[in-house]
Amino acid sequence: MIPRLETPRLVLRAATLDDFPAFRDFYMGPRSHYVGGPLTAELAWRMLAMEIGHWSLKGFGRFIVAERATGAPVGLVGPFEPYGWPEPELGWDLFDGHEGKGYATEAAMAARAYAYGELGWPTAISLVKPANTASARVAQRLGCVLDSTFTHERHGPMQVWRHPAPETLADGGMGAYA
Repeated sequence: MIPRLETPRLVLRAATLDDFPAFRDFYMGPRSHYVGGPLTAELAWRMLAMEIGHWSLKGFGRFIVAERATGAPVGLVGPFEPYGWPEPELGWDLFDGHEGKGYATEAAMAARAYAYGELGWPTAISLVKPANTASARVAQRLGCVLDSTFTHERHGPMQVWRHPAPETLADGGMGAYA
């Protein structure tokens, strides 16, 4: 069962086929170049299927992030560890038009609290392409430190940003959103 997480402005929930138009538009557009795109519509559909299937294969995965007020999907955030990753990651992708609002940070804080609290992760990383300065700023806002670099066979060089350990966080975990 995929949980539903809520923050003051956002809902993190399971992806559905209804999310495909927003997902497709993101992966077909230029903003996706830091995360493996742009892709064709067919490959974007396969990417959505992978995100949904990740939950079955690993017992966790990324959530569709939707605005509480409108229900509109604004991105994809959460714990992620596909084959070839160096260790479990907390990843975030915001769909076009939703950047610059603090959504990635807000959703990532909730997803990190879930990964640390419910999944029992003792640590987490976030992989960021070196030129993706906006994503690096999100990592910094989350308290991450640049730990190392990693070269993925398809994505190339990536920065490894290390999240603070669960016991050092003062954000109150998911209770901070209650």
